[in-house]
Amino acid sequence: MIHSKSEAAFAEAKNYIPGGVNSPVRSFRSVGGVPPIVASGKGSKIYDIDGNEYIDYVLSYGPLLMGHVPDCVTEAIKAAAEKGTSYGAPTLAETELAKLVCRLVPSMDMVRMVNSGTEATMSALRLARAYTGRDCIVKFVGCYHGHHDSLLVKAGSGATTLGVPDSPGVPKAVAETTITIPFNDIPALEKVFAERGNEIAAVITEPTPGNMGLVLPNEGFLEALRAITKKYGALLICDEVMSGFRSAQGGSQSLYDIDPDITCLGKVIGGGLPVAAYGGRKEIMQVVAPAGPMYQAGTLSGNPLAMAAGIAALTYMEENKVCEKIESMTAILTGGLERAAAAAGVPVQIHRLGSMFTVFFSDKPVTDFDSACACDLEAFKIYFHSMLEQGIYLPPSQFETNFVSLAHSPEDIQKTIDCAAKAFAEVAAARK
Repeated sequence: MIHSKSEAAFAEAKNYIPGGVNSPVRSFRSVGGVPPIVASGKGSKIYDIDGNEYIDYVLSYGPLLMGHVPDCVTEAIKAAAEKGTSYGAPTLAETELAKLVCRLVPSMDMVRMVNSGTEATMSALRLARAYTGRDCIVKFVGCYHGHHDSLLVKAGSGATTLGVPDSPGVPKAVAETTITIPFNDIPALEKVFAERGNEIAAVITEPTPGNMGLVLPNEGFLEALRAITKKYGALLICDEVMSGFRSAQGGSQSLYDIDPDITCLGKVIGGGLPVAAYGGRKEIMQVVAPAGPMYQAGTLSGNPLAMAAGIAALTYMEENKVCEKIESMTAILTGGLERAAAAAGVPVQIHRLGSMFTVFFSDKPVTDFDSACACDLEAFKIYFHSMLEQGIYLPPSQFETNFVSLAHSPEDIQKTIDCAAKAFAEVAAARK
């Protein structure tokens, strides 16, 4: 493939945008090389400014359940735009989407619309602190919940530790209210609550983490998490910004039968536009202004274009059983990838849930951040660039999750498996 136009455009972008990108993973820093500069997308494909075509498994990191430019969503956006792009006043569409979300995710009695997953989780934590009157929160190492100060922390070498800032600019005093422990570690969770349970406002988790690659909860882990938080009067916040409507129509909480106090959603509920939400039990949500004292606001929250796109996307998803159809295709794809890796003699762990999957280059189970970090990152780089040159666009990091859409055809799936066979063979050759 020729990438000369993308290379020139990326060089220019770096003069005006930090690192040339508006979100770090897009820079290809972890895999090397220059990212293709996308010109357009349609269905399962994206096209760069050099005219190259790619089968897309990034899909804007999840929201494009029906693929790029689905008619139902684009028509809804056009109709809304013809009436106005923003009002700063209530609209019927806000209530319609809120009702739809609350029906699809029964743990949410009420919902507040925001503009990003970061904004949703930030607001959920403030709400948990306001509701409980406590300051500390617990998060799991490797679970990403946005870039606000409380959650940009990482664990030390111990199983449990006070947070230390993971980014310059995060005040130490803020980070110290965040306690981090390994995912899937029930003893560490029990120890934290035994020592500091009366200080903990909430535990926030991705029930099925997708930001260290797709990692699945061990049997009994989420149930223990729910029981411990209830015992100590802490809230359980499920961050389903990524997994909501991707792991299953009702999110991962429906698969594992857990009932969180607050849920954060994003991605899919905007149909590709910047929308997110947080919601939960009515008595908790009534603490949010103007019903209650906890202040949170946003001029563009509930934007009419975003509401229209979200209503169209979720309605189509539900009426056409989109989640079930994509899950079936994803199973076919991951089965083919497993066979291709085995034929090449490359040990991998392939995790799949709904229409999400990750190929981990490891011969050992991946159950938490440490085991994800132990994967062969050089092998991933070889695999990634081989797939890219063959026209398969994957997330440019071992620690991201892949997504399948309704627009992916059987031919797309088979081509991806065939390309992966070549990529795995290149990995095997590089190891000799």
